[in-house]
Amino acid sequence: METLASSTIECGIAARALPGQTSSGDLHLVKSFPNGVLVAALDGVGHGEEAATAATVARSILEAHAREPVIALIERCHEGLRATRGVAMSVASFNLSQGLMTWLGVGNVQGILLRRGLSRSVTEESLLLRAGVVGVQLPSLRVSVLPVSTGDTLVFATDGISSDFDRKLARNHPPRKAAANILARHAKTTDDALVLVARYLGDRP
Repeated sequence: METLASSTIECGIAARALPGQTSSGDLHLVKSFPNGVLVAALDGVGHGEEAATAATVARSILEAHAREPVIALIERCHEGLRATRGVAMSVASFNLSQGLMTWLGVGNVQGILLRRGLSRSVTEESLLLRAGVVGVQLPSLRVSVLPVSTGDTLVFATDGISSDFDRKLARNHPPRKAAANILARHAKTTDDALVLVARYLGDRP
């Protein structure tokens, strides 16, 4: 379990390798840059060392170029991963001054934005995942841009987490505790698993 905090984003991460394996192909990145934060969850195809290698390469590319537009980041990863198994990945870039989140997913890393605001009309928004594997077959890429408000919570979960995990765990607990509880209650025994919970705290200089 891991907690990452800044004045604008608080993140909790919980992950484990497939039982019997020493390496996990499910990795994350939370990287601050001027006026923004990049959040990503990566799932190397398969499991074990080769999956971990692919995810590690992708994470390094994202970290080195975190301030670039999301589509450019995915395209960079695609080129850099051609010699690997490839990865599924979901990425969200927060523009802190404008209160916006740009997100994009390729493969099967689930993304959910849980709204904290007073409006009851939309309480949950789901990331539209594009079919493909970064490094192997890249689909047509199109981002979605959403406004975010203080208290909104982003959840990324690899396919080692049941997609119907209890949303209340993410809404009602601090990110670190939320991530740990989701992993404990909803991780599958057939794959690596990772859940990242990121709460937007607003633009606080």
